[in-house]
Amino acid sequence: MSSTASADPSRRPVVRLEGVTKSFANGTLALDRLTLEVRPGEFLSLLGPSGCGKSTALRIIAGLGQPTAGRVDWPATPHDAGGAPERSIGFVFQEPTLMPWATVFNNVWLPLRLKGRSKASVRDAVMEALERVGLTAFADAYPRELSGGMKMRVSLARALVTRPKLLLMDEPFAALDEITRFKLNNDILQLQAELGWTVVFVTHSVFESVYLSSRIVVMAARPGRVFEEIEVPVPRPRDEAFRTSPDYVALCRQASDALTRAMQAAGREVA
Repeated sequence: MSSTASADPSRRPVVRLEGVTKSFANGTLALDRLTLEVRPGEFLSLLGPSGCGKSTALRIIAGLGQPTAGRVDWPATPHDAGGAPERSIGFVFQEPTLMPWATVFNNVWLPLRLKGRSKASVRDAVMEALERVGLTAFADAYPRELSGGMKMRVSLARALVTRPKLLLMDEPFAALDEITRFKLNNDILQLQAELGWTVVFVTHSVFESVYLSSRIVVMAARPGRVFEEIEVPVPRPRDEAFRTSPDYVALCRQASDALTRAMQAAGREVA
């Protein structure tokens, strides 16, 4: 990176993983010297098979886990008086993780409630978040009354109500039917365009990664590390016409080939 790029905060990486290794107490080596930069405003997908450390990397970025070795830097992020980065992060998990006894409104209010914000003071913010995901009419509903896609929209609203700059998503649509998944893919792209998020998205779907991403990082099987990076230089907004375009087909083939080679390489190492 040039000195000019380094001096311009808008061009610095949002977060940088440098030689990150993660091993667990049972001896599992999940990540091995993973080096990765997340660029401002990009939609970055981590693509790889189950068990390749994608979710582990995401949790380390979120501060929900610590690396065994290596470091996580926040070059473009202000730091507090103690030197810690003032991270603005939203996290959407694989499951909606909603409180079944609480209404949709109260589920979305939760992260602000944990910060000491009263229900009255955040009503407008919560309702705005629900409006963005198309659920204003369900503010008083309970999770048991919602479909799987609607539950995931609540989880998304709960993440965006804090107005994060970095959104981390861990295979959030994997359990949904294809029609619902496509619709939520479109919604995420629209929200990113409107709100200016930087997104890191974990998936094992080649097709989803190509449709959503500006860049795809293909990860090798355990221990996880970067195998190949693929730029997706397709303008936005994207729509259903892109899914049937020659560019989409070619990029899916490129990503699929890279994923196959990454898994074959891991197999040779094991042998």
